[in-house]
Amino acid sequence: MAAGDLTHVYSGKVRELYRMADGRLLFVATDRISVYDHIIPTLIPDKGRVLTQLSLWWFEQLADIVPTHLLALDVPAEYEGRAMVCEELAMLPVECVARGYLTGSGLADYSRTGGVCGVSLPEGLVDGSRLPEPIFTPATKAPQGEHDENVDLAAVAATVGSAVADDLRRLTLAVYARGEEIAHGRGIILADTKLEFGRRPDGTIVLADEVLTPDSSRFWPATEWEPGHAQASFDKQYVRDWLTSPASGWDRTSGEPPPPLPDEVVERTRAKYVEAYERLTGRQFA
Repeated sequence: MAAGDLTHVYSGKVRELYRMADGRLLFVATDRISVYDHIIPTLIPDKGRVLTQLSLWWFEQLADIVPTHLLALDVPAEYEGRAMVCEELAMLPVECVARGYLTGSGLADYSRTGGVCGVSLPEGLVDGSRLPEPIFTPATKAPQGEHDENVDLAAVAATVGSAVADDLRRLTLAVYARGEEIAHGRGIILADTKLEFGRRPDGTIVLADEVLTPDSSRFWPATEWEPGHAQASFDKQYVRDWLTSPASGWDRTSGEPPPPLPDEVVERTRAKYVEAYERLTGRQFA
């Protein structure tokens, strides 16, 4: 297959989507990184390869829970290692989020309402607290450059129907439970994760896009977990922290795009992604 046989369909924050001559889709993970709904003007070397290889590994671990959109890996040579051939699905307009720990937008919701996405939680929780049990906290899928908004299960049901909403909740929590169990065995806390699902023409719900990667999940080293403040992480939190520090000179509320990343931040972010891959899979990244 040659790249010239592809028709470009869509550019996301990180991925490029192409249609192949036979109608199948080619998902290509670039080295772009997005934070706070902005695409950062600096690439993270090997990031796309890490995301793709880690997603492929997780697809294997989740095969008994939910079908995935993966069809094959016969991709053009220039995309080798960072692309996969996938079936076309009718994507469901819901960001399916599972949380086992309180942080990020979930913490902000809890501070305002005492719960997250309509799910009531005990008093006294702090940043990094483990929840009594994992919860489904969906969000709207906002256009690129805009911010997803947390919603409750009823809002999902109003969008896709109550039966599909219940299936999304069940599958999201099942994927989180498997991921949390495996990560825990590798000394990693899976704090939360975001999934995307689509449907086949027969109505089957299928796991799509990426899964349980440092882009779509918060991974924390278990030995350093200490509720009450932001946690050390294996995800892009390092980039978020630099951007909101005085060193970046960027005001998140200014409306201006974020600045390029310095070499040290790029190198440390790449190392975080690679370490997450190697610790989770037990394989050496090459």
